[in-house]
Amino acid sequence: MKYAFIRAHRVEFGVRAMCRVLRVHFSGFYAWLKEPLSHRAQEDARQTELVRQAWTDSGKVYGYRKLTDDLRDQGESISENRVARLASLAGIAAQIGYRRRPGRYGGKPAVVAENRLEQCFDASQPDQVWVTDITYIKTHEGWLYLCVVIDLYSRRVVGWSAQSRMTTDLALQALLMAVWRRKPTGRVMVHSDQGSQFTSREWQTFLRQHDVEPSMSRRGNCHDNAVAESFFQLLKRERIRRRTYPTRDAARQDVFDYIEMFYNPKRKHTNNGMLSPVDFEIRQQKLTKAGV
Repeated sequence: MKYAFIRAHRVEFGVRAMCRVLRVHFSGFYAWLKEPLSHRAQEDARQTELVRQAWTDSGKVYGYRKLTDDLRDQGESISENRVARLASLAGIAAQIGYRRRPGRYGGKPAVVAENRLEQCFDASQPDQVWVTDITYIKTHEGWLYLCVVIDLYSRRVVGWSAQSRMTTDLALQALLMAVWRRKPTGRVMVHSDQGSQFTSREWQTFLRQHDVEPSMSRRGNCHDNAVAESFFQLLKRERIRRRTYPTRDAARQDVFDYIEMFYNPKRKHTNNGMLSPVDFEIRQQKLTKAGV
């Protein structure tokens, strides 16, 4: 596999330099080039290309576990260790997270709405519990503010809104999209932080009109809304920090592409048994109809 690595990167780096670093003799490399590839080497090359394609299709963010799952979906019989080895030799790696700045997180609860969720991030039915939060995206025109509504059942983004100002309307438009899309038949709990958008009179009125039960995090405690925080970390790590947006419209279009074209229909989620939010909901619907 060292020879294969040298062959794959000889346009970028000198052959002798790579041979020296990898501690192989360059004459052995050239002799290897003249010999036909063994069946094992051919299989390595074939599956490496499959790994590379799956990684590219994920936006170059999947690690070896999700890549293994992708290849198995394609009918490949392959272990996680083998995928990890092939990915490492091909220079394929998942995007890693960013550390939170050290500090104290928490605060005295405010009497706005009770924390009914209490960090219970599992839901047994769709449209039972939604969580919502706001983040910001930098563009050359200024900030673009993004509000999302996520269903805890499948981790699907069921509503979102992106605007140039962080107003109550930003949050209301995201929640309105969620209500319009999902048309819940029962009462939904919506968990948020204690930002002014979620404590406004307009927000509270909307909740009452649509039979939505409010729940709020403790003041300054990000862990109470960890699912929304986690989604924003994924969005920024896998997409936003890899782009430069000249305009808010460009950023909004990229957010649409990430949420609607990748995250909801394609991105595998460990909470869903390595299924995307859409695939998880479809599977659960089929199981319910089958009486399983």
